[in-house]
Amino acid sequence: MTKKSLLRRAGVVAASLTASVLMSAQAAEPIKIGSFLSVTGPASFLGDPELKTLEMYVEKINEEGGVLGRQLELIHYDDVGNASNARNFAGRLIRSDQVDIIVGGSTTGATMAAAPLVQQAGMPFISLAGAVTIVSPVQEWVFKTPQSDRMAAERILWDMERRGFDKIGLISGTGGFGASGRKQTLEVAGEYGIEVVADETYGPSDSDMTAQLTNISNADGVDAVLNFGFGQGPAIVTKNYAALDIDLPFYQSHGVASDAFLDLAGDAAEGLRLPASPLLVPAALPDDDPQKAVVQGYKEAYEERWDSRVSTFGGYAYDGLMLAVQAIEAAGSTDKAAVRDELEDISGYVGVTGIYNMAPDDHNGLAPESFRILEVKDGDWMLVD
Repeated sequence: MTKKSLLRRAGVVAASLTASVLMSAQAAEPIKIGSFLSVTGPASFLGDPELKTLEMYVEKINEEGGVLGRQLELIHYDDVGNASNARNFAGRLIRSDQVDIIVGGSTTGATMAAAPLVQQAGMPFISLAGAVTIVSPVQEWVFKTPQSDRMAAERILWDMERRGFDKIGLISGTGGFGASGRKQTLEVAGEYGIEVVADETYGPSDSDMTAQLTNISNADGVDAVLNFGFGQGPAIVTKNYAALDIDLPFYQSHGVASDAFLDLAGDAAEGLRLPASPLLVPAALPDDDPQKAVVQGYKEAYEERWDSRVSTFGGYAYDGLMLAVQAIEAAGSTDKAAVRDELEDISGYVGVTGIYNMAPDDHNGLAPESFRILEVKDGDWMLVD
C-alpha cells in the first residue's frame, strides 16, 4: 500500500471516528422538556400538581431508560399566573434553554401569551389550559390536553336537558376562563333547547356574590343555575348559594374539579354537579372502561409520592408529557417538525383525561363524552354518568 493510500485511509478512519464521537455525544444529550406553570400565586391549585406530575414522571421515565436511549431533562419556570411572565419564560425556553418541546401553560391567559412565540419559532407546544380559543382556530404548533370550556358547557347542558330544565341562570367569573366559559354556554344553550334567563358575573377579587345570586333566583322560571369559573370565586358562590337557601339544582364547571374545591366549599357543595375526568372517581369506573387502569395507576402513584390528593389538573400534565413522549418516539428524533406531525397523527391514546384522537383540524383530540358527570354526595364525588 502506497503512502498516499495509507494517508487516505487514515483520513477516512479519523473522519469516521469523529462522526461516531459526535453521534455518541448527541445521543447522550438529554431531551429537553420545557415548561412554564402557575406553581405559586392565585392559580397554584393548577400549577402545583402539574409540576409535581411532570417531575415524578420525568424521573420515572429516566429510571426506565429514557426516550430514544436519552434521558429527559425538565426545565421549568413559575409564571405566578401572570401572562407577561409566561410570555417571557416561553421566550427563554425557546432561545436560551433551546428545549425540544414545551408542555405547560396552566391558564388560558398564559397559554395565549406564549402561543405567538411558539408559532414563530416552530416549537411544539402542548398546553394544559382549557379555553377552546387555544385550539380554535387551529394553530400549527399548539396543542392542548384538557377538554375545552365549550365541551364542558355542552356536557352540562346535555345533563340539564335530560333532567327537563329549559331555563337557567348563569353566573361566571370575568377572568379569561370564566369569560370564555360564559361565551361558550351562551352560544350552545339553544342547541339543547335551553334559554339563559339570567346572566351575572363577578370579578376575581369579589368576596361576596349574594347580590348576583339573588338576581338569578328572582328571575322568572329559572330551573337550574350554572357557575363558570375557577379559583376562590366558585367556592364563594357555592357558600353564598347555600346561605341563600336557593332551592334549585346547582352546577359548577370543570374549573373546580378537584378535592381542594370540596375542602373550600365544605357542606355547601352537597348536591352540586359538574363535568370532570374520571380521575376523581376511578373506583366507580367499570372494569372494562379503557381508562380505568391508567387513571388508577396515576392516582396511586401521585398520592404515594406526594402524600396529597390527586387533582384533574395534574392529570392534564400527565397526558401532556405522555403525548410528547409518544410523538418523539414515533418521530424517532427530536426534530421539531417531525414531532409536530406525529402529535397531529396521534390516535387512540388512552390518557387520564380521555382518549385522544388528534387530527389536522383538531389539536385537542377529545370528545365532550370524555367528561363524566359527577355529583357531590356526603362530601365526596359520586359518578352520575
